[in-house]
Amino acid sequence: MSAPNPDAVSIDAIIKALYESISGPAGAPRQWERDRALYAPGALLIPMRPPSVTRDGRGAAEILDVDGYEKSRSPFFAANSFYEVEIARREFHFGAMAHVLSVYEGRDAPNGKILKRGINSIQLYNDGQRWWVASIMWDNERDGVTLPAEFGV
Repeated sequence: MSAPNPDAVSIDAIIKALYESISGPAGAPRQWERDRALYAPGALLIPMRPPSVTRDGRGAAEILDVDGYEKSRSPFFAANSFYEVEIARREFHFGAMAHVLSVYEGRDAPNGKILKRGINSIQLYNDGQRWWVASIMWDNERDGVTLPAEFGV
């Protein structure tokens, strides 16, 4: 039996790994294998697209699998330094499942200028051995959409 993935032994560990694996300087390879190991088979990654960037002016969800996410974000990471960190969290647990609202900041350097802030809605489950990410949906702050005061950020 292989050793458990240390990134998946707790919710704290898996959230930390989610952010670390996509952070780094422009052009540096991201930790895609580390990131991929956090997701359950068939996991979905769902960035929200605000009305300002859709053709019809209505918001939309872009539904990606792990491969689609990596392919769609790699050009950005090749051209930009990007460091994402969690700044607040709310968790709900029931049985073997958990729902985490993880508030994040994306910066141009570890302590650099804030590029964006938003919330990741992360659904996880524990199979008795480890935690798995089943899906993540996220949206960023923008005009008219700000982080709720209840998060204290």
